[in-house]
Amino acid sequence: MQNKPLMTADIESLINTTLEEDIQSGDITTRNIISQGQLCEAELIAKEALILSGMEIFKTLFLKLDSQTVFLSEPFHDEDLVAKGATILKLRCDGIKALEGERSGLNILQWLSGIATLTRKYVDKASPVRVLDTRKTTPGLRVFEKYAVSCGGGTNHRFGLYDAVMIKDNHIKSAGSIFRAVEKVREALGHQNIIEVETQNLDEVQEALDNRVGIIMLDNMPIDMIRESVKLIDGRAKVEISGCVTLERLDEISRTGADFVSVGALTHSAPSVDISINIITP
Repeated sequence: MQNKPLMTADIESLINTTLEEDIQSGDITTRNIISQGQLCEAELIAKEALILSGMEIFKTLFLKLDSQTVFLSEPFHDEDLVAKGATILKLRCDGIKALEGERSGLNILQWLSGIATLTRKYVDKASPVRVLDTRKTTPGLRVFEKYAVSCGGGTNHRFGLYDAVMIKDNHIKSAGSIFRAVEKVREALGHQNIIEVETQNLDEVQEALDNRVGIIMLDNMPIDMIRESVKLIDGRAKVEISGCVTLERLDEISRTGADFVSVGALTHSAPSVDISINIITP
């Protein structure tokens, strides 16, 4: 569970894809209204309070469209809390390029800041329990969505099936038992790898404990069973609560003694935040 920075190649790939999708041969409206070489200044305004994520991508996108873009004022950076009505950024660039890049830049910034903003709500309410994301992400965009979670103060869980062992219900069914599933993993990978096991009742929690796994996930358990499970585990493994973890349930969940909550909604249900670009000089 370690947050990772965005890689330049990932940023460039996203920018190339979104610009090609939206612009292709050129903006046939803007190019027939704004004169070639005409400069403009623009400002980025937060229409609601938000946690910022994606600023470097936004700036890189505009620099790709116009390498002479100048950022006149940039008081906020990723992870910052931005108040409603605040000016996030002011820039000067080619007028045609400003309007060609407006929607693509906003789409990225609103999407990632939306994830960061929702994550911060969970983090604030769950404390001292750590908030984890999941693999329930938009196909092909996982690295960006997990980056946004980290901007909101959340912690990245697995990036994929390749970087951590998590034995889930279908693995257990296929192996025949938690014991056999854990045994097979240890035979293949040794005893140094941390193993996480998903459990759905107290019997499975006990079986996971008997096999000395590192993390026990309590999946879709009612609150009373969560409390009993945490008491049974008694510090012998880390405890992750998953399934139906909502903001409304976090107060009682945060008092159970669990170490983590994992929340798919951070990446599959976060609403975009409201940000606008205003042209302030022709």
